[in-house]
Amino acid sequence: MIRIAGIVNESITDGEGLRLVIFAQGCAHGCPGCHNPKTHSFQGGYQIEMEEIIDLILKNPLLDGVTFSGGDPFFQAEGFYELAVLIRKRVIPHFPHFTIMAYTGFTYEKLLERKDIYMPLLSQIDVLIDGPFVESERSFDLSFAGSSNQRTLDMRETLKMQKPVVYMM
Repeated sequence: MIRIAGIVNESITDGEGLRLVIFAQGCAHGCPGCHNPKTHSFQGGYQIEMEEIIDLILKNPLLDGVTFSGGDPFFQAEGFYELAVLIRKRVIPHFPHFTIMAYTGFTYEKLLERKDIYMPLLSQIDVLIDGPFVESERSFDLSFAGSSNQRTLDMRETLKMQKPVVYMM
């Protein structure tokens, strides 16, 4: 089970294509200007079975992927890792184009400082938007990030090259 603030069944603003978005409950970054402040409390939201999420995904063959947003899914790294593995096992065989994307207020480099905790989840993600939202760097010109300090990383290439590789849309 994971604790979430909610789910948007169809979104075109949280990644490429049509996506199911899962808003993780819990975030300690405290970014001024955050557009999801109700997701910050670690006691808020509700717990959901992963099978329920898989069922939602499988019911919509038009989806191009799932996005883990928040809150910050990396505060529940183990649970979101388990969900990502389940998606790869149960969804991607039927929909090979399906991708997993995640947002985090941590930088990729910060996540690497605790590989033991975060690498399992990083290894399952196709695209990562990293870094805190910085209000003074807010931009409406970016495809999916909210501020210009945030990067959109191709995680397959990043892990292969062992350095951040920007995702090319």
